[in-house]
Amino acid sequence: MKKLVGKVTVEEKDEILALFERRNGLSELAKIVTAENDALYEKLVSDIGVTSTKFQRWWDDMSSKYQWEKEDSKKWEIDFDTCEIFLL
Repeated sequence: MKKLVGKVTVEEKDEILALFERRNGLSELAKIVTAENDALYEKLVSDIGVTSTKFQRWWDDMSSKYQWEKEDSKKWEIDFDTCEIFLL
């Protein structure tokens, strides 16, 4: 069940959308890149780490800024169309 806990600005939504799309793209690329291509593999691993860190930092920063309700066993989700944040 989803519970509405907040909303972000369009600019903030655009920031997390870009990170979300990048993270998904890197995950798809990771399925086909092998360690045999050392330079590309290392770059991919590095990019995944940096993007994941930025993604988590966005959620941490926004939750602190807007004081969203949270529970240990639940996570937040954004509706990219409405900028609304839900607790799942």
